[in-house]
Amino acid sequence: MTLFRFPEDRLPVLLFALYFALDLTVLTQATSWWLPPLWMLVGIIPKGWICSWNHHHQHLSFFRPAWANRLLEVMFGFQTGVTSHAWFLHHVVGHHRNYMDQTKDESRWMGADGRPMSQLSYVVTTALTAYPRAWQVGKQHREQQNLLVSMGLLQLVLLAASLVWRPYNALFVLALPMVISLALTVWATYFHHGGLVTEDHFQASYNILHRGYNIATGNLGYHTAHHARHGLHWSRLPAYHAEIEAKIPATLYRQPGIPFRWTETEAIIDQTRAALS
Repeated sequence: MTLFRFPEDRLPVLLFALYFALDLTVLTQATSWWLPPLWMLVGIIPKGWICSWNHHHQHLSFFRPAWANRLLEVMFGFQTGVTSHAWFLHHVVGHHRNYMDQTKDESRWMGADGRPMSQLSYVVTTALTAYPRAWQVGKQHREQQNLLVSMGLLQLVLLAASLVWRPYNALFVLALPMVISLALTVWATYFHHGGLVTEDHFQASYNILHRGYNIATGNLGYHTAHHARHGLHWSRLPAYHAEIEAKIPATLYRQPGIPFRWTETEAIIDQTRAALS
């Protein structure tokens, strides 16, 4: 039996494991006061990209054996602040079912007053309610809820042990990046659906066709395709987007954020091509 379900997942997982090995090296070996905070600042954007892959994994797990998936999820939890099955409950069986109903959406961008939240309000609200909402969804998925709790406790024990063992290093290498990565992920997701009131799947998501962005995020920019077929492997999303792009309004294409926004020329070319196709 092969370890990976899809061969396309091998390189990303290898890169993330090597990145985590660097985290552990700084955690255990750094003696200069400036190195852990510098490492945190340098690594926070790449860890935001890794969260996209954690998202993909909890849609369609990378490994065949359960033990390998749980081990990967511990690593992802430290890198992204999203622990095992939190994405699955909050996002896969929560948000994906409810994203066009702002009274139910676990990632809802509309406030109780029926008006869109500011991006800051959305980030604070969604980040603070992420785990409580995952728990609520888990009441209809007890097996996954149990995994959320047991793996979450394991993550907390490992984090606490690291903070006791190397308090200063663990604060900047593990604890703070977990919080910041979760907040940055929520910040980015605001642009996927914010302001789109519709009952049509093909008009309910913004898309980003920038090549570099989609390499870094595993084609997350093909967001309409992802929502139309959320069980589709990330590597198949561009081909499926090509099948449905005629149904997607030209207004639903956006430029990526930093650092990809700095390569603005490529973004404009990609989006112009999409609008004219």
